[in-house]
Amino acid sequence: MSPEWTVFSSSCPSRASLARVANKWTAMIVILLHEEPLRFGELHRKVEGITKKVLVDTLRALDRDGMLAHAVDDDGHARYRLTPLGRTLHEPLQALRIWAESHVDEVLDAQDRYDDEADRRLLGDGDGVGDGAAARPADASSRGDILQG
Repeated sequence: MSPEWTVFSSSCPSRASLARVANKWTAMIVILLHEEPLRFGELHRKVEGITKKVLVDTLRALDRDGMLAHAVDDDGHARYRLTPLGRTLHEPLQALRIWAESHVDEVLDAQDRYDDEADRRLLGDGDGVGDGAAARPADASSRGDILQG
C-alpha cells in the first residue's frame, strides 16, 4: 500500500513536484512543447527573458522528472518533446495561462490601489498615520511587478 501523499507535509516528495510545475519557466515550456517538439534555440527564442542557463536547468529537471524527453535529429540537433506524463500538465498550466492573461488589468489595478494606499500611509494623509511603516515593497516597480519573479 502506498503512503498518502500531501504537499502540506514538509517531507512529502509531491512538494518538489508542485514546486517544479508551479514554476513560470516550466509552465511556458510545457505550453510550447504541447504544440510541437522544439529545439533548444527555438525554445530560447520563444520564451523571452529566460537565460540559457535557466533553460538548460529547467529542461534537465523536467527530463529527470519524466515530463519531457529529447531526441537527436538527423542533422544532429536535439529536439525536446513532452512525454505522456508531461502532456498531463498542459491542461492545468494552459488554464493558469488563460487566467493570468485574462486578469492582467485587474491585477495591475489592484497593485496600483495597494501602492497608492501604501504611499498615503507612508507620506501621511492628515490622519496621523504617516509613520512610514507601510512603504511600498522594495521590489515593486509601478505596473510591471506582476511580470517579475
